[in-house]
Amino acid sequence: MPGCDWLNPRSHEPFHHPQNLSIRWRKVAVMARRKKPPTTHKASLYRIRTPEGPDLDLHTVVSGHYLSREGFKAVPFDHGGLQGLLVTGTIARGRSDWCEVAESLTGLTAREENRTAAGLLLVRTRRYVYALTYGMGHLMIESSRLDSGFGLELAIRCLDANSITLVRHHLMDARGRTDENTATRGEHIRGFGIERFGDIVSKITGTVSDIPLTYTQDGNRSARITGSDNSVKLPLARTPAELLSDLNAIENICDQPEPLPGFDLIARVRSLKGRGKTELVRRLDAKLDEMLADSDAQRMALSAPSECLDRFGFADAFTITKGSTTESVEELELDHLLAFVCELPVGSRLKTLKVMRVQMFGDQAAEEPISRKVAAHRWLTAEVVEGPAHYFYWQGGWYEVGEEYLNAIEAGIQELLDRPSRVVLPAWPKGKNEGWYNEQAAKQPGYTLLDKKTVRTKKFKGGGLEICDLLGPDGQLIHVKKADKSTADLNHLFAQGRVSIETLRYDADVRQKFLARLAETRSGDSFMDALSAPTVVFAILLKGGKPITVGSLFAFAQVSLLQAATALQGMGATVEVVAITR
Repeated sequence: MPGCDWLNPRSHEPFHHPQNLSIRWRKVAVMARRKKPPTTHKASLYRIRTPEGPDLDLHTVVSGHYLSREGFKAVPFDHGGLQGLLVTGTIARGRSDWCEVAESLTGLTAREENRTAAGLLLVRTRRYVYALTYGMGHLMIESSRLDSGFGLELAIRCLDANSITLVRHHLMDARGRTDENTATRGEHIRGFGIERFGDIVSKITGTVSDIPLTYTQDGNRSARITGSDNSVKLPLARTPAELLSDLNAIENICDQPEPLPGFDLIARVRSLKGRGKTELVRRLDAKLDEMLADSDAQRMALSAPSECLDRFGFADAFTITKGSTTESVEELELDHLLAFVCELPVGSRLKTLKVMRVQMFGDQAAEEPISRKVAAHRWLTAEVVEGPAHYFYWQGGWYEVGEEYLNAIEAGIQELLDRPSRVVLPAWPKGKNEGWYNEQAAKQPGYTLLDKKTVRTKKFKGGGLEICDLLGPDGQLIHVKKADKSTADLNHLFAQGRVSIETLRYDADVRQKFLARLAETRSGDSFMDALSAPTVVFAILLKGGKPITVGSLFAFAQVSLLQAATALQGMGATVEVVAITR
């Protein structure tokens, strides 16, 4: 064959020049390098609270239920300089409950079962104990041992501020609202809509490149990590020596006193470390214990722990366990928790919530758990005010709102309260409901009753959309609410005002029908100018008809009001707040 020195004995393809052989061998060598065994494995890493020191018995970190469960084993190890405890097992729940339904519908036999593997690796360093979890291994960690804040503490000290791909943040109010924003290619942390007021970030994902992890030093340019409240998910080494090196690098990062530039929005709400040790934390616990006796307390609310949020929407049942007593409910509410503790002696209520457990299930029979048993106190959020300082109980720990941040919140509220308003409303007699009050207020000259007069469109089916309760003399959209028992009422009020303006601004059908309704009740008047630059009035009756001040509004309500005012002002609306007296 012309120009051919030899044939490939396998393919019989000609090699036209000896250099071809060299090129092919180089390609084979490159492929061999690419296929070498991985040196890291992605795992969830937890830091364990060890008040008795890092030499504690590692068995105490594992939930006793799994230590005694059939098919599970806990084996100590000392390998290559790495010491710890390996706990493994398979959760077998038996026949799936849907099998019975399938058999009933088809007449066929169904004998499938759910089996889930779980692995928990506890390892020691000179300073800490860490847990690496695999599968459902995180369920085996005793919840009181989790070092709250560890994942975020690490993330905001090593992530590249320009390559953030996910941020989950919670609005610090009684609604427990959670937002999760993603950017596939990554963007700067400030582009993720972290609010100026009232946000607590509980999860953040991005890349790191300049830290001495095995993954980044092994030919990889960057590593993707996810920091959450209790854990961080990242690639960790597969060998003992390199894993210890990775953990040492993580400890050095966490030792940095301040977060990296750009992450100040996340760090401005400070976690109070040393729970149960400091005098401040003990004092705050005592005040919260007192609040738990009052089912009408306005500074408490229910909020799902961050570790339960991913599957919270799939929960069809919740169990509340106190000792040998277990109650199952379809929808979890704050009153369900308070009922177990409100009549207990002083000093024992919060302690009882800490030993009580709440678990989510994916079925109404509460047979398919989709979360581990989470301490009941982690489902509680509350506020304690001590002079100029504000503290929040959230996710089972105390947080202090920085003075500068608190001053900004209070200044924003004061500015809203200082705005003059031409809306004047009558007193609200005790015992009268909101419908009665709106009718009385509408009897004033220039006011129009719109309560329960909804606008119906294809978008708003059923009851339609209530634009406001009253229309003021200058076209003000007045929203009325009695908030003498719960801040949840105020949250609803502020949300209603925001939704109304959003809808009037962006839904032409709603706007046209609303104007037509106004023409029927106030013929001859034109409200187009008023709606082009609307005024939204929040008319509020607080408990006892007391004045609305910075001090009389629960901080959760302050945050909701500022959030709504910021959004409304961005849509060209003016916000006013009017107090209703008794």
